[in-house]
This record gives sequence, C-alpha cells and structure tokens, in this order.
Amino acid sequence: MAIALYAGSFDPITLGHLDIIKNGSEIFDKVIVGVTYNINKQNFLDLNDRLNLIKECTKDFSNVSIEAYEGLTVKFAKQKGAKILLRGIRNCADYEYEAQLSQANQKLETEIKTVLMVTKPEYSFISSSAVREILKNGGNISGFVPESVKEFLDKKYSKNY
Repeated sequence: MAIALYAGSFDPITLGHLDIIKNGSEIFDKVIVGVTYNINKQNFLDLNDRLNLIKECTKDFSNVSIEAYEGLTVKFAKQKGAKILLRGIRNCADYEYEAQLSQANQKLETEIKTVLMVTKPEYSFISSSAVREILKNGGNISGFVPESVKEFLDKKYSKNY
C-alpha cells in the first residue's frame, strides 16, 4: 500500500493545496494531510480551524485523512508508515526549495522518498500568504480558496481588518 504524506501549515488551505491533495488521492492508496503546528509560532488560523477546514474540503476523498503533528516531517511519515512525501510546486523557486528539502529529508530517512507534483497553471500564483494579505486588505479571495474556506474567512476575519 503506497501511503503519501502531504505536509504543510495550510494557513489557510488554498485551491492549489486542494489540487495537490486531489491528484495525490488518485495516485496513492492513501494520502495523509499532515498539518504542522508549533506552539511557539503564531499562525493566522488556529490549529483546530485549519484541521476543520481541510476536513471539510477533503470530505469527498475516501482515501485522505487529516492529522496534526509537531516536529520533523520525516519522523511523522515514518510513524505513519508513509514512504512518500508529497510536495506541491508552483514555479522554479518552489522547485529549488523543495529539492534542498528533499535532499535533507533523504539524509535523515533514506527509505522515505519525495514526489514533487506541479499544480495546475491557474493555481501557480496562489499561496497562503497571498490569501492572508488579500484578506487583511479587504480584497476578494474567491478563486484562491475553496468556497467553504472563503465563507469561513469572510465571516471570521473580514470584520477584523
């Protein structure tokens, strides 16, 4: 059984993230979406909100599960029996970063491999940080995030900015 771990902060989950999850779910037997948390880091969304939003967005994917974790991604992957780290890339800069990360992870856990997946061109400019910036400045985040995420963010955060 091929288990892939797709790890990130998903702060918030975007259409690009969802594209990678969907494609990964069609290729691998199981995809674990690992939501990183660090009690010393201040995220835009709290961990429970991120987990709930991802669960809502992936509810139709029967082979996708969502879990929070702390620490090294390769250690979490090993703990979960995942031999593949699924990583999304949008551009050359992402590739450079992901290549270095993959090499470091390979050094730490030689049996875990990294698979880089390119998102659709229409999502290549989307990042969680761009979504946060647009939202903070009163912009429309339609076309950046799934509709359920847009509704949640509009309701919870638009009044604060």
